[in-house]
Amino acid sequence: MSPLSTRGRTWFDALRGTAPVLPGLPHSVLASDALLGEQPTRLVAVVPDPASPFRRARRGEVGLREGWALAQTVRDAMALSTHGPRPLLLAIVDVPSQAYGRREELLGIHLACAAAVDAYASARLAGHPVIALLVGAAMSGAFLAHGYQAHRILALDDAAVMVHAMGREAAARVTRRSLDELDQLGITNPPMSYRIMDYARLGLLHELVTGVQAEAPTDRDIAKVRQAVLAALASIGPDETDLAARLTSPTAQTGRAASREVRERLAAQW
Repeated sequence: MSPLSTRGRTWFDALRGTAPVLPGLPHSVLASDALLGEQPTRLVAVVPDPASPFRRARRGEVGLREGWALAQTVRDAMALSTHGPRPLLLAIVDVPSQAYGRREELLGIHLACAAAVDAYASARLAGHPVIALLVGAAMSGAFLAHGYQAHRILALDDAAVMVHAMGREAAARVTRRSLDELDQLGITNPPMSYRIMDYARLGLLHELVTGVQAEAPTDRDIAKVRQAVLAALASIGPDETDLAARLTSPTAQTGRAASREVRERLAAQW
């Protein structure tokens, strides 16, 4: 079994600086109110908890506790800023999947993850800028629950940073291909690729941050990522509450041509 990823915690600690970790959350969900430059920011990360009572959610997966805790910390940030400036919500993403388990299904993991999605979307619609920073895996329903509702998605240019609906081994079994054949398919068919640069070709990323050590960032790396986050924040319009930028970016003009055409035809018929 592969070692537990520490990237989410590493970047959470790097970007929060000396700001305290907020209490009252499970060990697998970290939150902190910090300043990025002069911007008030609530940083949120999901991290492994080997002692979790839910064994399917011990490696950084988004499970029952994680989904509800994400919803709680995002909505708490909304409540605290009702009469003041709305802080940036920065989702630091390194999540291998949602938690697969019988207990999770029986106790409503779909409701827990939906609560997290709804909280992030509600914050965006209420005027909070939301940015996702991908520092590791962003897989399946876990990414949908934590990060995908962001105005802007940033990713580190690193081989271990990937976005997909399922892991490589599972995708190879489903498509009846070897791992090498699956990788070759991804070269000509970007949605099947596990390389973050191919995901960037689809127009969904705001920026692929290059020249950064993802595993053990230096002060220079941290400063570069902090500046990229602030630049992404500056690109969000004052009345921008939707995700239209993912279809209107220069890369999306070609990378998501079919998606754009489908939406145009639906709008014409509606």
